Amino acid sequence: MMKKNILIACGAGIATSTVVNDAVNTICVENGIEANLIQIKITEVGGYVDTADLLISTTIVQKEYPFPVINARAFLTGMGLDEIKDEILQELKK
Repeated sequence: MMKKNILIACGAGIATSTVVNDAVNTICVENGIEANLIQIKITEVGGYVDTADLLISTTIVQKEYPFPVINARAFLTGMGLDEIKDEILQELKK
């Protein structure tokens, strides 16, 4: 399996994306998935269109991208967290 480039975005690229970054890193390690986690502001996503495999965001994504986009607010609220983790894992296994 090729190393995945995962964008983890929030409004400022600092606070909530750090929480999600840590959780996604754990998912990758526990499942033997090689990944390059890139923590960014949502406004920076366009610069990664040609290299990203997945976008995980805690903020609203208003554009279409050529890779899957997963809403990660469940990492902040706890509601639906297991389902989001499963969705992320399924995308990373593709």
